Amino acid sequence: MADDFLAKGPYERDLDKSAANYVPLTPLGFLDRAAAIYPERVAIVHGTLRRNWRETRARALRLACALARRGIGPGDTVAVMAPNVPELFEAHYGVPMAGAVLNALNTRLDAATIAFILDHGEAKVLLADTEFAPTIEAALALCESKPLVVDIADPQGPGGKRLGALDYESFLAEGNPDFAWRRPADEWQAIALNYTSGTTGNPKGVVYHHRGAYLNALGNILVWAMAPQPVYLWTLPMFHCNGWCFPWTIAALAGTNVCVRRVDARAIFDAIADDGVTHLCGAPIVLGMIVNAKAEDRRELPRLVEIMTAAAPPPPAVLEAIEKQGFRVTHVYGLTEVYGPATVCAWHPEWDREDAAERARLKSRQGVRYPVMEGLMVADPATLAPVPADGATLGEVFMRGNIVMKGYLKNKRATDEAFAGGWFHTGDLGVMHPSGYIELKDRSKDIIISGGENISTIEVEQALYRHPAVLEAAVVARADEKWGETPCAFVALKDGMHATEAELIAHCRANLAHYKAPRAVVFGPLPKTSTGKVQKYVLRERTKAL
Repeated sequence: MADDFLAKGPYERDLDKSAANYVPLTPLGFLDRAAAIYPERVAIVHGTLRRNWRETRARALRLACALARRGIGPGDTVAVMAPNVPELFEAHYGVPMAGAVLNALNTRLDAATIAFILDHGEAKVLLADTEFAPTIEAALALCESKPLVVDIADPQGPGGKRLGALDYESFLAEGNPDFAWRRPADEWQAIALNYTSGTTGNPKGVVYHHRGAYLNALGNILVWAMAPQPVYLWTLPMFHCNGWCFPWTIAALAGTNVCVRRVDARAIFDAIADDGVTHLCGAPIVLGMIVNAKAEDRRELPRLVEIMTAAAPPPPAVLEAIEKQGFRVTHVYGLTEVYGPATVCAWHPEWDREDAAERARLKSRQGVRYPVMEGLMVADPATLAPVPADGATLGEVFMRGNIVMKGYLKNKRATDEAFAGGWFHTGDLGVMHPSGYIELKDRSKDIIISGGENISTIEVEQALYRHPAVLEAAVVARADEKWGETPCAFVALKDGMHATEAELIAHCRANLAHYKAPRAVVFGPLPKTSTGKVQKYVLRERTKAL
C-alpha cells in the first residue's frame, strides 16, 4: 500500500528530485561558505602562524588538486600521521574534495599496527609529520604495498628524518587553488576511515559517509548551543573520530581553530588567555589537567570557557571542581562507530537550583540522544527488549540512525554482528532513568562478577575519586579462587599527597556496599590511549602478577 502511494500519490507525481531541489549532503560545503562570507577571518592559529578562511580553502583545494593529479580519486585512501597541526585540518577537506577517503592515524600506535592499517585501508598516499619518522619508517618496512609518502615538516615540531619523495608544501605547489571539486554523487559515499583500538587482534576499520559527517557536525552545534565564530582549542586529537567531526563544525560556524602539538595545562591556559579560546573538548584526563594545574601554569580566565567531555563518565568530584574554576562542562557520550559523540546530558535550567554535588551527579549521566540520532535505548542484549526505566536494571546501550557508521571495512561478519536486530550494539552497559536519561555502568567486558554479584567498575572508581589524594583511578577484575573475581584498583595520587592501600579500601567500604570495595590497590601512573582512555586490558594483565 505504501509503495503504491509513493508511486501514484499526488505528492509524488511529477515532483521529482532535481539539481534545484536536491543536493547530496556533505560537510565540505562548509569550507566554501566560510571562505565566501568571512574570507579574512582567522581560521587557523598555530604558534605564530595565522591563516584566514580564504587561504585555508585555497590550500585545501591545492591539496585536492595535487592528489587528483597523482591519480587519487573516489575509493582511494589517503592516510595522515600527524598531531593537531594545520595540515591535518586541511586534509579533512582536501582529501574528500578529491573524492578520496581520509584515514587519520593514531599517532601513538606501534609500527606493526600502522603497517596493518596502511595495508588494510589500501592507502595510496601517506602524509606524515617528521616527528613520527621512526615509527613510519619501521611501518613502511612491514607494508606489503607502500604508499607515496609526503613529509609534513612543521616548524613548531621537533623535526625528524625525511622519508618522503617531497614535503607537504612542495606537494601543495603541484595543485591549483581554483580546483573545481565535485560533491559526492551519493551522500552515502565514504568520507573517512577510522580504526578502533585493537585491544585484542587487529583493529577494525570504521567507515564514515558524507551524510553522517554533515549531520554530526551540525549536531555538535545544536547540543552545545554554539554561537557563530567560536574559538576552538584542539585538545582533542583530530585523528580521534575525525576530532568528533569538529573540523567540519568549526568551518560551519566560520570559527577559529587553535592548534597545539602538545596538550598540557599551561598550553590550555595560555590559549584561553592569549588566543581567546571559547571552546575545547577532551577526555576526563583533560579536565584533570585543568583541575590539578600548578599555580605557575594557570592564567586568569577572561571569560566562561565551554568544555565538552566524553570517554569514561567524568567523576562527579572532578565536574564539581572544574566548574568552580570558571569552566562549564557539557557531558557527551559516543563511540568511533557513531562519529564520536551521539548522546548528551541535556541540561535542565531547574537543575541549576541544586547544590554543586547534585549538579555534578546529574551531569555525569550520558543523557539523551543527539538531535541527529534517531534511536537510543537500554535493552536486553539477547532479546533487544528495553529494560525498565528504573535507574537500576542493567542492559546494553543500543543506537540507530544516520550517524551510525556504514560498517567495518572488509569485515562483513563484524558489521552484521554490530547491526544485529536493526540496532547498533555498543557493548556498553547502562541503566535507563525514569527521566529517559541513560547512565553508563560499564563496558560489557569490564563488568566484575564477584560471587554472582555484578560490580560496576565505574561506581568503584567514582568512590575512589572522592578521596582527596586520588588523582586518577581505574578498577578491573582480578581472579579470585573463592569469589571468581574481585575488584582491583590502580591509583595515581596527586602531587604531594599520600594514601595507603588500607586507607583507600576503608574509604571505599565507607561509601559502597562492602563487597564492591577493592581487595587490592596498586599505586602508580595509569596506561592510557592517545585519547586519554585508560587501557584496562593492560591493567588486567598486571593483576596476574599480583
